[in-house]
Amino acid sequence: MGADVEPERDRLLRLTVDYVLERGVAELTLRGLGREIGTNNRMLLYYFGSKERLIAQALNAASQRFPTFTAAMTALDAPGTPLVDRLLAAWDGIAAPENLPFLRLFFEIFGQAAHNPGRFDDFLARVGHDWTNQVAGALRAEGVPAAAAAALAREIVAIWRGLQFDLLSTGDARAVAASYAATAEAFARRCAAARDAVAQPAS
Repeated sequence: MGADVEPERDRLLRLTVDYVLERGVAELTLRGLGREIGTNNRMLLYYFGSKERLIAQALNAASQRFPTFTAAMTALDAPGTPLVDRLLAAWDGIAAPENLPFLRLFFEIFGQAAHNPGRFDDFLARVGHDWTNQVAGALRAEGVPAAAAAALAREIVAIWRGLQFDLLSTGDARAVAASYAATAEAFARRCAAARDAVAQPAS
């Protein structure tokens, strides 16, 4: 096999990503998907284990096609840049117009996961922890105590999720960004207060 030949598993995942970005996952069956991408349900099960695992892996692979989205969290790691500016930059990366197809797919899969307890556990675990852990790490680097950083990170990510939904439902990117600006400033103040409370000498 030549070095330029794409492995079959990678090919099937790539074609699955094409499919779900165009058509979503609500009506997806392995048999129907197999027909569309030139394979069959048995091979999809062989390579991916289950429909749920295939969907979760397709979402992860799809995110790589939206570099502005995947780079959004790196905006938090910019020493010397005020925290409020980094929070705003992270949201700008998440909400970039080119990311809307990915956001639609994400929330569709999230809805499937919510209605199928136990079938998308890996996906829900990543959704529940990945961003929160990254934000908490950035806040700890600012000197925010670990417990406060974890709580604030959870709030920040929850706000982002709600704003993503608002963006998809209204399409008003300017209004969504304006509403977040004041929220980001409030979070930056709360983080500074948590950091300064630790720095204060005991009386």
